[in-house]
Amino acid sequence: MSSTRPVVAADPAAAARETALSVEAVARLLRAKTRRAFNLNIVNETGSTNSDLLRDAARLPSGTALAAEHQTAGRGRRGRSWVAPPGGSLAFSVLWKFERSAAALSGLSLAVGVAGARALERCGTAAGARFPVQLKWPNDLLAPHDGALAKLGGILIELAATEAGRTPAVIGIGINVALGDAAAGIDQRVTDLASLGATCSRNTVLAYLLEELLPVLRTFERDGLAPLASEWNARHAFGGKRVMLTSEQGAGQEGMALGANADGALLLDTGKGILRVVSGEVSLRAG
Repeated sequence: MSSTRPVVAADPAAAARETALSVEAVARLLRAKTRRAFNLNIVNETGSTNSDLLRDAARLPSGTALAAEHQTAGRGRRGRSWVAPPGGSLAFSVLWKFERSAAALSGLSLAVGVAGARALERCGTAAGARFPVQLKWPNDLLAPHDGALAKLGGILIELAATEAGRTPAVIGIGINVALGDAAAGIDQRVTDLASLGATCSRNTVLAYLLEELLPVLRTFERDGLAPLASEWNARHAFGGKRVMLTSEQGAGQEGMALGANADGALLLDTGKGILRVVSGEVSLRAG
């Protein structure tokens, strides 16, 4: 990894916002093998980086990455909008064509969560402190804020049509960098890197994410989630706690979250047995 240090400013929000996204700036922070693995493109504005890569997946090579200064129609899980103020967030997607079936990609969002947590923890504060990043099944990155856990980032995995035995997956990642007044319009508890005192510029955050994604994606392609499951469980925000599973139809099953298995399923102790939860339409919250 390059020895280049993160941008440091007196005001963490200023450090996060002051630099426009730049392919050249990110490339300078990447190891040679990471530069070779990803073809990074940056646009000023688009509807959704995930949608763009899904549309063109058949003609684009594996490792294509697309970041946007501003998304006008960014999406979260279950069709939710992703609030991403210009300059105050990092939104990007990676197209990765797996030599695995679609069914074998069920734990991919958890694997990407591990990479995201590793990357964000590299963004120390001006005081030299580190903030812990925890994971919420199946696709959220959380960090402590005002005495409680709050959402720092999210992951959206979407699959394109299988081609020649490969399964193209578009991996969307959104990181809250310096939300400012936009945080008031989000209907859940959120935090951002600036609030945590992190001094990384958005280019540095993007470089760290690509650096950590590469070994995780290669490990997942070879062995699935199994080699990463223990780290995911160690970061599990609700491990050993009572939770409620909810769907768009309302409240569902309640029990104690035991963690994720090697396939990415959430194991829930209902008191009457162990429930294996795999549905992508189910969300988890503290019980």
